[in-house]
Amino acid sequence: MDIQVETIKAFLESVHPYDSLPREELVRVAGSFSRREYPAGTEVYAAGEPIRGLFLIKRGAVEVTDRNGGLVSILGPRNSFGERGLLRDGLAMTTARATEDSVILMLPEGELRRQIEDSPAFARFFNRSRASELRGTDLSAIKVGDLMARSPVTIGPDASVADAARLMRDKHISSLAVTRDGALCGIVTTRDLSSRVLAEGLAGDTPIARVMTPDPVALTPESLGSDILHAMLEHRIGHLPVVQDGQIKGIITQTDLTRFQAVSSAQLVRDVSGCDTAQEMAEVTARIPRLLMQLVAANNAHEVVTRLITDITDTVTRRLLKLAEAELGPAPVPWLWLACGSQGRQEQTGISDQDNCLILDDSATDDDLAYFARFAKIVSDGLDAAGYFYCPGDMMATNPRWCQPLRVWRRYFRGWIDSPVPEAQMLASVMFDLRPIDGTTALFHDLQEETLAAAARDSIFVAHMIANSLKHQPPLGLLRGFATIRSGEHKNHIDMKLNGVVPVADLARVYALEGRLPPVNTRARLEAAEHAGVISVSGARDLIEAYDLIARLRLESQAALVRAGRKPDNFLAPSDLSDFERSHLRDAFVVVRTMQSALGHSRGALR
Repeated sequence: MDIQVETIKAFLESVHPYDSLPREELVRVAGSFSRREYPAGTEVYAAGEPIRGLFLIKRGAVEVTDRNGGLVSILGPRNSFGERGLLRDGLAMTTARATEDSVILMLPEGELRRQIEDSPAFARFFNRSRASELRGTDLSAIKVGDLMARSPVTIGPDASVADAARLMRDKHISSLAVTRDGALCGIVTTRDLSSRVLAEGLAGDTPIARVMTPDPVALTPESLGSDILHAMLEHRIGHLPVVQDGQIKGIITQTDLTRFQAVSSAQLVRDVSGCDTAQEMAEVTARIPRLLMQLVAANNAHEVVTRLITDITDTVTRRLLKLAEAELGPAPVPWLWLACGSQGRQEQTGISDQDNCLILDDSATDDDLAYFARFAKIVSDGLDAAGYFYCPGDMMATNPRWCQPLRVWRRYFRGWIDSPVPEAQMLASVMFDLRPIDGTTALFHDLQEETLAAAARDSIFVAHMIANSLKHQPPLGLLRGFATIRSGEHKNHIDMKLNGVVPVADLARVYALEGRLPPVNTRARLEAAEHAGVISVSGARDLIEAYDLIARLRLESQAALVRAGRKPDNFLAPSDLSDFERSHLRDAFVVVRTMQSALGHSRGALR
């Protein structure tokens, strides 16, 4: 093999989605790349120019800007760019410039299109990347209040410049809001300390009031991202105070804008793909709450937000699977890693544990099971280290019960259907949400079809599953109120997961069983149930709209917690909602309760 091709191949093995290609195909693709060097400051392409291929950074850094010179993203090794224009009309939508000496690989357009056509991993990656970039980089429509993650650091006008310098050093920030009684008087930056203090030879005890910028240009939390860009460009400033009713609320900096542009699901997927340890992945997944906040602020539908967040979890899992196989050597028999729970349904939010299992080929021996026990432990430990905590119920592949050959899994499902005792109902509810993540998917297809058919035929099992689905009730109280939590840390709150989205997910699962419907995602199941006639059109529409509202308010509550510098959770205080929102949320819960009642009565009467 040519040395350059071998070098490119070795690099591609660490880049997703190339790492999903068979070895022979990876060698061929590596030979399709051309290698180019760009000195710092060199333009790779300009907006409006024809693009001949996809660019992939091997070494260095590239700044991507829009047609107006606004920063879109800053890219580093293993990041690709140019696909949006390439796959649209062949003309660059942005300008790309090397910000340091860089080595960039280029994959011809024809080869990229071939891979997207032939490889599901490529199709998912580049179609998702284009869609998320179109959403995620639209800074102009984001409100300033949604960009602020914490309160500003302030200092009084009588404090010394030395005090200001020490405070900025200790807080690792580049500016301070100068305030008196909470009201903004001015702003001072590190640049001010350099040009107005050091350069002028002022003493360290000089009052801040002498060197600050008084009455600076400021915005309100309701201003848009476009206002930030316009103000910074017009006044040639890099720091903007945010003021409401005369009180300082935050400071927006150029760094905040860069950070916003850099956080997208595609960027996180790319970053995870380049990680070699779970600790490195944890640094990437730590940015997920910020991503959630931005996706919600951009008014993305809840199913889009949760899908994009789940995509990151899937990528972390696949990367850990490859690292585990690299450590232990090739697997002795075909295997399939599957996710259940919220990851299986592609409904993850800002907080998640792990729920997973392994299906092995029936040729697996006891020695093979020992290999997969070590294999599962590496992956599960890695997921925990990356922020996906161990399942409290031990629904993980590290549990020998959930790491078994296909024949055992068939026996499991038959047993749950034939004898639907309470534990069987609980396990069936979890395992009917299985979704393949990586491995030999053929191990699951027949099992899913067989199980859905057997479950739908068994009226007793379906009746038990219906009864199980009615255990989680919407939090409806008397007199048009809510049944909130009565004591403890979350007193007067609603659990928007357990009593909000879970009842709908349970209903959707039963509809999928009755209709033998393969979708696992809750919303997709409801839509499929409507099309299959399992539920009426009006019932489906009402339930989907109710679910959309419940899921949206849950995400908005989590985003608000992130914005306040707190960890997201599933608890919502109805008092935090407007009268309009409370009324509609209660109406949504009434719809869910009504559909539960209809399911219990109509299906129960038939059984």
